[in-house]
Amino acid sequence: MADETNTGPLAAVTGIEAEVKTPKVKKQRAPRQKAVATPVQAEAKATDATSAVPVAKPRRYSEQERGEKLKLIGTQVAGGTSTLRDAIKNAGISEQTYYQWKRTAKAVDQGGEKPVSVGNGLADLVQLEEENQRLRKILAEKLRAENAELRKRLGLD
Repeated sequence: MADETNTGPLAAVTGIEAEVKTPKVKKQRAPRQKAVATPVQAEAKATDATSAVPVAKPRRYSEQERGEKLKLIGTQVAGGTSTLRDAIKNAGISEQTYYQWKRTAKAVDQGGEKPVSVGNGLADLVQLEEENQRLRKILAEKLRAENAELRKRLGLD
C-alpha cells in the first residue's frame, strides 16, 4: 500500500493538471458569407463532382420486364442453380426492388385491386353494414315462416 503521508510527487502532478485544465477562450467566428461562383468555377465543380462519384440513373422497368425478371429469378432459385440473393444480383436489381415487385405482383394476382384508402374503406364499411341488416331481416322472415309451419304441424296454433 502507498504511504498516505507521502504527498510530495502527487502535489507536483496536481499542479501540472491545474495548468492543463485552464479554460481557453473560444475564437469568435465571422458570419458566413454567400459564395458567388464564377462560370469557370461552376464548371470545374461540376466536372469534379461527376468524376469523383459516378451516379447511376435510376432505371424504370415496364410491367412486362418486371414479370420476366421475377420469373427468371424464380426459375433460377427453383432449379437450384443459385441462391435467391445471387439470382437477384444476376438480374441486375436490388433485393429491396425484388421484394417490392413481388409484393405488387402478388396483389395483382390475388385481387387485381390496389389497397383501398381510408375514405373508400369507410364507404365500404357502411355498405357492408347495410347489406348485413338486409340479410338479417331476410333470415328473420324465413325463421318466422318456418316456425309458424312447425306450429301448424304440431297443432300448437
